[in-house]
Amino acid sequence: MNLIFRMLFVWLRTLGCERMTMENAANRLPLRVLPNDLDINLHMNNGRYLTICDLNRIDMFIRSGLVKTMRKRGWFPVIAEHTMSYKKSLHLFERYIAEMELTHHDEKYFYMTHTFRTKDRIAASGTSRGAIRSREGVIPPEQVLAAITEDNP
Repeated sequence: MNLIFRMLFVWLRTLGCERMTMENAANRLPLRVLPNDLDINLHMNNGRYLTICDLNRIDMFIRSGLVKTMRKRGWFPVIAEHTMSYKKSLHLFERYIAEMELTHHDEKYFYMTHTFRTKDRIAASGTSRGAIRSREGVIPPEQVLAAITEDNP
């Protein structure tokens, strides 16, 4: 619930952004460290980075048309693996850019890189592996890509 306003921000922000294709999916979210992002050390909590990566994926889902396809077909996204390396702390009210790029896919998963930048420095970077599922199991990425094209002419 504590990220509902950021999620609404991302949703509204997509209205002014151009459509992206899954073959060239990359985005940048300009954000600021808020009080509810902090941990006991008064810097952004390590778990918050992963949650912000979710916001990047939501942006990609909406702008690529994947959200429409998932809703139409009863599919849902899952993250199978996520790693993050922390290089520089982000402090209260500090501005940063959360970047995400869909780099490739195999027969089961989509692979993404995530980078958190502040000014000209990298604060954190990582990778994630995700899939689109239905009740029957994982939907192969090639089928997902074809469905997006079909559902979003």
